[in-house]
Amino acid sequence: MTVFSTLTPLALIAIVIVGVLCIFYAVLIHGKDPYHKILRKVGFNETQVHIGNVCFNYAQGPNHGPALLLLHAQHMDWYSYSRVLPELSKSFHIYVLDYHGHGKTHAPVASMNANQMGEDIAQFIETVIQEPVFISGNSSGGILTAWLAANKPMYVKAIVLEDPALLSSEYPRVLNTIADRSFAICDQFIKDNEEDFLIYWIGKCRDFFKRYVGVDVGPMLQFMVRLYRHYHEGQPVEIIFLPTTVRLMMRGMDYYDPHFGQGFHVGSWNKDFDHKDALRRIKAPTLLLHANYEITEEGVLNGALDQDDVAMIQPCVPNIHTKRIDSNHVIHLDHPDTYIQNLKDFFLNQP
Repeated sequence: MTVFSTLTPLALIAIVIVGVLCIFYAVLIHGKDPYHKILRKVGFNETQVHIGNVCFNYAQGPNHGPALLLLHAQHMDWYSYSRVLPELSKSFHIYVLDYHGHGKTHAPVASMNANQMGEDIAQFIETVIQEPVFISGNSSGGILTAWLAANKPMYVKAIVLEDPALLSSEYPRVLNTIADRSFAICDQFIKDNEEDFLIYWIGKCRDFFKRYVGVDVGPMLQFMVRLYRHYHEGQPVEIIFLPTTVRLMMRGMDYYDPHFGQGFHVGSWNKDFDHKDALRRIKAPTLLLHANYEITEEGVLNGALDQDDVAMIQPCVPNIHTKRIDSNHVIHLDHPDTYIQNLKDFFLNQP
């Protein structure tokens, strides 16, 4: 007879629950994304540099080829590229930048508009990279990539626009996009004078988690965030149980400045920056990767670009190639191999 055979069914259930909770606690506190170790092993280092009024945080890889600058999506940070960096670093000298309002970069609120951000990133290229670069940008990073190609062509060899929020993010059209729901939360957070944006955002976005996690994990997730922060003070939140894209978005949200999103909601981010005009001035070879989208029953765009946007972009850029990718918005996370192959095929075949 074992000790367990003398226990009641309820006692056994209680033991199982306690055991599961102990495992859950241990994994939450001590579980680490494996790519931290992988990136260190292949030679990526994170550092900072002051450029004007901005302290840029960025990661740099080994010098195995031409310079490649990667600009992440809004709400993310440089680490969102972790799944593609090891392979891409075999062919490029990679710089992955946390731009204004994201990651460990510190920037004045007044600088969070396309024109000032573009100028600052151009200074980063001139000061740190010191040579013309290939650039790939996702979402808002794609908008900044287009800005650089249009306004600082001397620094840009060729660009990949990874599902960029061009045209659709201009005010007032942005108000009719799913993305603006997040931007409106940013605006309300600032007006409410709240202090913890990640906790606030989780509470306001429970439908998001129902869609991308499968259940409403809002209250439990807020508890996990607070617990993780207690044991990992000063480190970005990484909830290892979540799907990769959601987990890395949460990591980005932990350091995100909501003034960035507010700028889209009120129209200040794109002030004096006309997307069509910029596209017409791009001379660099351009690859547009168009990911999946949908138009809701209410007529709201859920995605960065619809087919009409692509049709308007193509005639504006004389040297553009377009590919439709069956992927979610962040292609480099949803289909990393497809993203890697497209970048290598396009950039490494430039004269």
